[in-house]
Amino acid sequence: MGTGQLSDRQKFRFLFRLEISMICGQMKLTIGQEELNAGLQSVQNVVSTRTTLPILSNVLLKAEGNSLSLTATDLDVTISNAVEAKVELPGSFTLPVKKLVSIAREMGGSQIELEVKGSQCTIQCGSSFYKVNGLAAEEFPPMPDFSGQTKLKMDQAKVKSMLRRTSYAVSTDENRYVLNGLYLSFKENKLTIVATDGRRLALAEEDLELPEGSQTDAIVPTKAIQELGRLLADEGEVELQLTENQVSFTLKNESGNETLIVSKLVEGAYPNYKQVIPAESKERVTMDKEELQHALRRAEIMTSDKSNSVKMTFSENNLTITSNSPEVGESRETMAINYKGEEVSIAFNPQFFIDPLKVLDEDEVHFEFTDQLSPGVVKTNHPFLYVIMPMRTS
Repeated sequence: MGTGQLSDRQKFRFLFRLEISMICGQMKLTIGQEELNAGLQSVQNVVSTRTTLPILSNVLLKAEGNSLSLTATDLDVTISNAVEAKVELPGSFTLPVKKLVSIAREMGGSQIELEVKGSQCTIQCGSSFYKVNGLAAEEFPPMPDFSGQTKLKMDQAKVKSMLRRTSYAVSTDENRYVLNGLYLSFKENKLTIVATDGRRLALAEEDLELPEGSQTDAIVPTKAIQELGRLLADEGEVELQLTENQVSFTLKNESGNETLIVSKLVEGAYPNYKQVIPAESKERVTMDKEELQHALRRAEIMTSDKSNSVKMTFSENNLTITSNSPEVGESRETMAINYKGEEVSIAFNPQFFIDPLKVLDEDEVHFEFTDQLSPGVVKTNHPFLYVIMPMRTS
């Protein structure tokens, strides 16, 4: 019987019981082991193991309707995911996420019963029984408000591909904090994503229909990008909203399941990345991506911390890749290429050259260069480019 068929007195009792359950920490539900595990896997990564605030070690459980939402945060990044559950008594409570993950993983049955009374939650499944101490939901940090903000919608698969093509180039130097994240620019009906650490720069673009007056940009920190990349699917939609200092990504799939990622933004102005991209290069060579990647990996074997460079020598229809390290030894190998220009030798950090090759889907890459002191540029037939600074060698 729904609340619409209840008498006023029964309605009052129902609402009073609901309110009391919320205040006194009461909740009761049954959930499938797979569903609980999936929900916890979505959110648990953001929980910090070194926090001085006990509530940040907990996951917020909120049961209502026919679902259980799970939320975890470290105050910088928050992830929330809703999974199907049979809710007998709606309510909310927080439990230590690591303990709950271990319990859910080891349970032998398919259905798990959770019941909260006061400051404890009993968890039953088959012959297993646990009583876990938790904290009141009111102690959990509130979610930022994005109401009224413009929603920008994109395909999850496209965003996932863009992150793969760029995120490896983000700086890890905490002294250059504005580079400790991905730069997202929403302008001219395009989404442009840029990452740089000062020695290389990766850029990917996709067309995007932008509502009028919604041109904006933001720097999304590395941790949020890592979680977003992990949770994005190959189908479905992602919805982005921005405030002055927060961003939210809502991931929607075809089954109706939603995951929400909220993050603080990196403060500050991103450097003018366009100045780093060479306006033109003297030479352009097309190479087989896999062949080039494997050749560079073989050359990298003979580098060391002191001599961490490989030399690429372009001569007529030939590329020679050499590495020479006094404390290790040397290597040399050649690749056949279509090249008619003057002989040019350029030294690069091999890992910096391998990084984009590992994540590109194309079979061929185009490499543009001018001389041994100028940046090299890796391009594909997709809207992508990668600028790599040469290394000086004695």
